[in-house]
Amino acid sequence: MTGFTTRPEIRGTFGVVTSTHWIASAVGMAVLERGGNAFDAAVATGFVLQVVEPHLNGPAGDLPVIYKTASEAPLVLCAQGVAPALATPERMTAEGIDGLIPGSGLLATVVPGAWDGWLLLLRDHGTMELADVLAPAIGYARDGHPMLAAVHHAIGGLKRFFEAEWPSSAAVWTPGGALPEADRLFRNPDLAATWTRLAASRGDTREDRIDAARDAWRGGFVADAICDYLADAKVMDATGERHSALLSRSDLAAWQAGIEAPVTVDYHGWTVHKTGPWGQGPVLLQALQILKAFDLSAMDPFGEEFTHTVIEAIKLAWADREAYYGDPDFADIPMDVLLSEDYGRARAALVGHGASTETRPGRIAGFEDGADAAIARASRHVDVAEDPATGEPTMAHLTDTRGDTVHLDIIDGWGNVVSATPSGGWLQSNPVVPGLGFALNSRAQMFWLDAGLASTLRPGARPRTTLTPSIATRGDDVLSFGTPGGDQQDQWQLIWFLRFVHHGLDLQQGIDAPLFHSQHFQGSFYPRIAHPGRVMIEETIGAAIIHALRTRGHDVVVAPAHTVGRLTVARRHADGMLQAAATPRLMQAYAIGR
Repeated sequence: MTGFTTRPEIRGTFGVVTSTHWIASAVGMAVLERGGNAFDAAVATGFVLQVVEPHLNGPAGDLPVIYKTASEAPLVLCAQGVAPALATPERMTAEGIDGLIPGSGLLATVVPGAWDGWLLLLRDHGTMELADVLAPAIGYARDGHPMLAAVHHAIGGLKRFFEAEWPSSAAVWTPGGALPEADRLFRNPDLAATWTRLAASRGDTREDRIDAARDAWRGGFVADAICDYLADAKVMDATGERHSALLSRSDLAAWQAGIEAPVTVDYHGWTVHKTGPWGQGPVLLQALQILKAFDLSAMDPFGEEFTHTVIEAIKLAWADREAYYGDPDFADIPMDVLLSEDYGRARAALVGHGASTETRPGRIAGFEDGADAAIARASRHVDVAEDPATGEPTMAHLTDTRGDTVHLDIIDGWGNVVSATPSGGWLQSNPVVPGLGFALNSRAQMFWLDAGLASTLRPGARPRTTLTPSIATRGDDVLSFGTPGGDQQDQWQLIWFLRFVHHGLDLQQGIDAPLFHSQHFQGSFYPRIAHPGRVMIEETIGAAIIHALRTRGHDVVVAPAHTVGRLTVARRHADGMLQAAATPRLMQAYAIGR
C-alpha cells in the first residue's frame, strides 16, 4: 500500500535507531557512527531516556529486553527487580494496607533492576567502555536538556506535594523553588555525579570495569546512599499515609539481572518472541492464537468487523492474563495450554457478533481457582478517600498522575537487534534518594495480596508487569517493535502487527493508522479498576465505524486524532536492508537511520 505518512519510511543498510525521544535516538545513532554495535547504542540510548523522559522511567526502574545477535536466536534479558525479603501479604496487612498495594511510596518498591540489566547487556554483547556509553547521558544531566512540556506538567502537578512531603524531590525537580519551564534547559547535577562516579569504576578489562560498576550499585556507594536514606524514611504514598520501606541492603546485594528463553508463537509465517508470564507479553501470543480462527485478511483493517473481532480477542486473552500470569519461578503457569492452537480455537468460539461485558478467563483443569479469583477481582470497586478540606481525592496526584514507559528499537549493519521497554523509577513514584538524583520504583503495586494467586506478593518474586518488547522473525527477516502504554502495550502492538501481516501496511503506515484499545479488563496499576465493555478509539477511524461498534454493544470512548499509541518499529530485511519508523503521537519519538 502507498500513500501519505507523517514521517518518511527510514531505510538504509548501516544502522537504524528508533525511540520515544528524538535526542535519545540521535545519541544511539551517534554510537553506531562511532563504530559501536546495536548493544552499545541501546545502552547509551536507554540512559539518555532516563534523563529526557524522567516522568516515564528512571535509573532505579525496570528493564525487559528482547535481543538477537547476528548469528543466534532471540533471547530475553530480564532486569525486573524482585520483591524484598520482607514483602509478604501479612506484612502489608500489618502496615495497614487493605487489598491493594499503593501505587507510590516505599511499600511499593522492589529491587531496582535497570542499571544491572543495561550493564549486563553491555558487558556480554557490547564493545564499548561504560564511560563512553554513559557520556551522553551524563552530559545532558550535567549541562542540561530541553525539558519536555509533559515533564513540566508532571512536575507542576506535584510541586506543592513535593515541597510538603518529598523535599528531596523538590530539591531536584523544582530547584530554588521554581517550576522548570518547558523547552528550557534543565539539569540534574546529582544524577550526573552519580553516573560519573559509577563510570570511573576500575578493573583490568572492559568486562571487569563494567562488573565493578554493577558492584558499586548493589553493594557500594549507591547501595549505601539508598539504605542510609531508607533507614529512617517514612513517605507519604497513595494511601494518604506515611510508610517505611521493606527493601534492605541484602535485597540489593543478592539480586542480578538474568537471561532466559522467550516464549513464542508462529503466526502466518512469522515467529513472534515475547517475555515469559512475569510480564504480560504472552497475551499478544494468546491473541494471535485466537485470531487464527478468523480470516482477517478479508476484513477492512479499519473496519467494523476487524475492530470488533480484535477487541473481543483482546478481552479473552487479557482475562487469562489476570487469571494465570505471574513469576514462573514461584507459581505453576499453564503456558503450554494457554499458547496452544487448540486452546486458541476454543477461545475464538466465544467471539460473537456483540460486545461481551463479562470477564471470561478460560477454565484450565487444575487451575480453576485462578479463573474464579480473576472474575471476583474484576467486580471489585475501589474508592479513593476524599480530603474533607479540599473535596479532592487525597492522593489524586499519586493515583491519576502515574508514570508510564519508554521504548527503543535498534538494528545495526551486522544484524544485531535490540528491543527494550524500560520503565519505573518515575519522578512520581517515590522521593529522590538524597545525593543520587533519582527515585526508587513503585512496581510492587502489580502484585496482589490475595492468597494463592500466580501474582500474589511473595519475597523474591517478580511482579507481573506490563512491560513487553517484541521481536518477530521470518527466516532472515527480523522485526523489532514495542510501545509504552501500560495495559495497552500489547494491544497497540497486536493491531500494528496484524495490519502489517494481513494488509501489507508498511512500518510508518501502520503506526500512523487509527488505533484503539480495550479497557474492559482489570488494570495493572493502582487502583486496579476494570471498565467492562469499554473501548477507546481514535476519531480518525470514522463516525460510521464508531456508530457500528456502539450498535454491537461496545462502550466507545472517542479519542482525538493521533493521541492513542506510541509505537516504534525497526526491521531488517533478508537482503540486509534496514527500516525504521516512529509514532508522531506526542511529537517526541523519532526514527533515524542510513
